[in-house]
Amino acid sequence: MKKLVLATVFFALLISFSFAQKPYKVVFYNIENFFDTINDPEVKDDEFTPEAPKKWNSAKYYKKLANIERVFFDIASINKDYPVVIGVSEVENRNVLEDIVATPKLAPANYRISHFDSPEARGVDVAFMYRPDVFKIEGERAVRTVIPTIPDFKTRDILTMWGTIENEPFFFMVIHWPSRLGGKEASESKRIAVGQQMRSIADSVLQANPATKVVMMGDFNDDPTDKSFTQGLKVKFKLKDLKAGDLYNPYADMLKAGYGTLAYGDAWNIFDNIVVSENLAKGSTGKLKLEQAPGSKFYGNIFKQHYMLQKEGQYKGYPLRTYVGNNFQGGYSDHFPVYIYIGK
Repeated sequence: MKKLVLATVFFALLISFSFAQKPYKVVFYNIENFFDTINDPEVKDDEFTPEAPKKWNSAKYYKKLANIERVFFDIASINKDYPVVIGVSEVENRNVLEDIVATPKLAPANYRISHFDSPEARGVDVAFMYRPDVFKIEGERAVRTVIPTIPDFKTRDILTMWGTIENEPFFFMVIHWPSRLGGKEASESKRIAVGQQMRSIADSVLQANPATKVVMMGDFNDDPTDKSFTQGLKVKFKLKDLKAGDLYNPYADMLKAGYGTLAYGDAWNIFDNIVVSENLAKGSTGKLKLEQAPGSKFYGNIFKQHYMLQKEGQYKGYPLRTYVGNNFQGGYSDHFPVYIYIGK
């Protein structure tokens, strides 16, 4: 009976999304400490095991899995089209990713996975899930993050993959920049350094082929107007100011308007960003370009639904987390996902 129900769900979703119209969606989501329940002796994941104070067990794992499935499916439902590329951070391993793409509501998209284990001490990584019917992958590589002043510093990789969408070349990066541990200013140089490294990668890609459309996404642990963006990535915030080879961050306008992807100290931040190259922002090469959502004045989007919010108490309106301390909340993440539209 269970198999029959799943097959029915699969078929219904496939039919309802089969004739979906463009534009395409590209999504990023920090899924907050999505560990499996198995203790891996190679990483510091002891906190998320059944024996630890959090009592992270199979029931809680599958609750979290259903939550993540719901968010991605609801994003897909906006225009009845599964996102072409989904980037995630804070996922422990490929097994968790395989579980995500196999959930009943996401399985019809037939997502493939790009993932490499990173040197991050806790074992949480970044990854891509992509639709092979639209994004034709040609290669992937995990680039070690380099902080020149701290040669032994270990953090998440810069995960890259490249290929084509409608025969136009695309180069994707997903990241999770070094945290603000020790304070914003004290840790800022690390994020600036990673920004410079990513800018160098983008410049090399565009120099090799100026028609390649670059998309960077992730949890940057900084707002769009911070130095890591302005001095590291050297982004620009206005379409009219863009020239060939420039990078555009559409989330600065949203931050200025009071939007946020996470809250801390009674203030909203936008640490989750999607940055694109000028040729995608303006459509200066090829036909595909960045588009606004219907009725929106912004080119970036934040997905925020009532079920993803804390309903009461001091943190009412904040993202509903999986845990607060060791107390299981059954929530989604401490971040909201972000997404962009790519159309013609």
